Amino acid sequence: MFPDLLALSTARPRGWLLAALPRWPALGAALLLALTGSLAAAASPAELLAAYTAEAGAAASAVRGEAFFTSRHGREWACASCHGAKPVQDGKHAATGKVIGPLAPAFNPQRFTDAGKADKWFRRNCQDVVGRTCTAAEKADVLAWLVSLR
Repeated sequence: MFPDLLALSTARPRGWLLAALPRWPALGAALLLALTGSLAAAASPAELLAAYTAEAGAAASAVRGEAFFTSRHGREWACASCHGAKPVQDGKHAATGKVIGPLAPAFNPQRFTDAGKADKWFRRNCQDVVGRTCTAAEKADVLAWLVSLR
């Protein structure tokens, strides 16, 4: 049912893989998943905001986002401790001193263009700032505020 991996040598003629897909549907499905999975990581700040808002089940609030970003939540740091109160220019990590690029998408076009990266950094930074994973509503609020910065 599955191809013999040893038989898949480089001596096969060009296009053999596409010709083999009807014979091995699992291979075709795996290729499709690999291709679409990598494209699914690409996003825009607006798409991420819409996804977090939908997950939260309530409208995002830039006002709440700014308050969350600039406040301490019973821990040593706020988001603003490293990113600055208005994250439109470089910040500096409070512990390591490492320079952090602007967080607001209007000032750093690479920000919030990869869902995987956004989730990774929300996960890490929320642990530092609030001691837990941020809720979808908190992420939506913060991102709504960041997107509003011009």
